[in-house]
Amino acid sequence: MVSFLNCPCSGVTLDKLIQPAILAVLSEQPAHGYRIAERIGQMPNFAEHKPDVSGVYKTLKSMDAKGLVVSSWDTPGTGHAKRLYKIAPAGRTCLARWVETLDDYLAAVAAVLKIARKAATKSSPKRPGQPRKRAKRPASAR
Repeated sequence: MVSFLNCPCSGVTLDKLIQPAILAVLSEQPAHGYRIAERIGQMPNFAEHKPDVSGVYKTLKSMDAKGLVVSSWDTPGTGHAKRLYKIAPAGRTCLARWVETLDDYLAAVAAVLKIARKAATKSSPKRPGQPRKRAKRPASAR
């Protein structure tokens, strides 16, 4: 039997959306890395596949080096120092470009989904207790 556990069709490749997710979280307010990972985990597209916290930190470090976010040490009176991340002006520009890109992807996915639904309906076996839908014949064939 085929396992779909790690198949892209199960949504496991949604980590590709981690950068725009981080930028979206930071556009609301500055945050520490762990809090960013928590907020991303609450997003619908990550509900089943919570982001790996170490992966979020790795991405934040890369985004910091690229100038998309800026970080500083937050040193409270008690406890450990933590990095506080803020979105940089270049990050806001990047987020705006992500919105355009994701809108384009959404339109493309909708088109593929329409075709895939039609194909899946034709090729899926009849479920017990459900009549199979018949295609309407053109008026000229009646």
